Amino acid sequence: MTDGGKKEQNDKAQPGSFESNLKKLEELVQRLEEGNLALDESLRLYEEGIEAFRRCQKMLEEADLKIRKLVQTVEGELKEQPFEPSEQ
Repeated sequence: MTDGGKKEQNDKAQPGSFESNLKKLEELVQRLEEGNLALDESLRLYEEGIEAFRRCQKMLEEADLKIRKLVQTVEGELKEQPFEPSEQ
């Protein structure tokens, strides 16, 4: 029952924005670099850092997909191109 409570707390503590995930990751790295933690605490922080890193990575991948566009070639095939905003 205790593990479920921890998981719920971790889920609630997960920040939603890229910036908040990155800040959390930076804080975790700083604490780990200090080197004055017990092994169990270091492993827990490391796992939290990996999760925050993965969330950041996923958000960046999703943002990259949003800024790509599909264009149709002369042959009628669809080709992916990076989005380039038009100058106004």
